[in-house]
Amino acid sequence: MGNGAPPAPWASLIVELMVSDYDRTLAFWSGVLGFRIAFARPAQRLACLTHPDGAQLMFYERDGDWETGPFEQPLGRGAIIQVFVADAAAAAASVQAVGLSFFVPLREKWRDWGDRLGGQREFLVQDPDGYLVMVAERIGERPLAG
Repeated sequence: MGNGAPPAPWASLIVELMVSDYDRTLAFWSGVLGFRIAFARPAQRLACLTHPDGAQLMFYERDGDWETGPFEQPLGRGAIIQVFVADAAAAAASVQAVGLSFFVPLREKWRDWGDRLGGQREFLVQDPDGYLVMVAERIGERPLAG
């Protein structure tokens, strides 16, 4: 029997990470990035987390199931988990406060969205297993130049 309750509503897409150490991963996602446990299955070493700004994530400790290849760090090569928050600078300060290194430090970035530019304040950090996480705050839109 787990504890808590599933998010309401469930997101249409939820990343579920296979991790090497449940406790270390929980400390990163909840203690550093501010996620909260929605529910957990302690016997399975599985947790469903939600962020106050709406993101949802699940993870479980490696158990030998569903492994599609070697379990070598950094995990998640080729994938970036993007989490939108209300205040990227505050999230970056939490990362710095625990002494983690940034993969990409806090920056402002404007990208082509087709008919306009979209801006965000963002940084990238790796979780304990090496999954690459982009924490971003949307800062607006503006017309394409020229």
